[in-house]
Amino acid sequence: MFVVNVEAAIFKDDNWLVIRRSLKESHAAGMISLVGGKVEHEGNQSDILERTLRREIFEEVGIEVTDVIHYVQSTSFIADDGDHVIDVVFLCEHVSGETVCKSPDEVDSVLWLTIDQILDDENTPPWTKESLRRAHALRKELGV
Repeated sequence: MFVVNVEAAIFKDDNWLVIRRSLKESHAAGMISLVGGKVEHEGNQSDILERTLRREIFEEVGIEVTDVIHYVQSTSFIADDGDHVIDVVFLCEHVSGETVCKSPDEVDSVLWLTIDQILDDENTPPWTKESLRRAHALRKELGV
């Protein structure tokens, strides 16, 4: 059995939205991360990944993204708590709202940073760096 997690590589102009995970989190506490969360059981539904992504973005940081989102990559890993996770990353563009830290149990801070600032930060784990590198390359490829 897998936990399915979705993450958003959100851009606005030349900056990317990242969060510093709460120290209360069981996985990657205190680290720089993309916004996201676990897919919940909803029965028979369509667009479950996309709806989960939008819900998590709004619940964690209070913003909305454009209707068009792009698949970046999927990976699997074993979380610190032993859960087997499938993680799916999407490229999103900020469309409205001011970022706020709406979930202090999950998020310590919300940051808009350049790709270089994120990649150079020692608190950015390798998997987040790889997701952002791929999202940045896809954004260039799409010309958005």
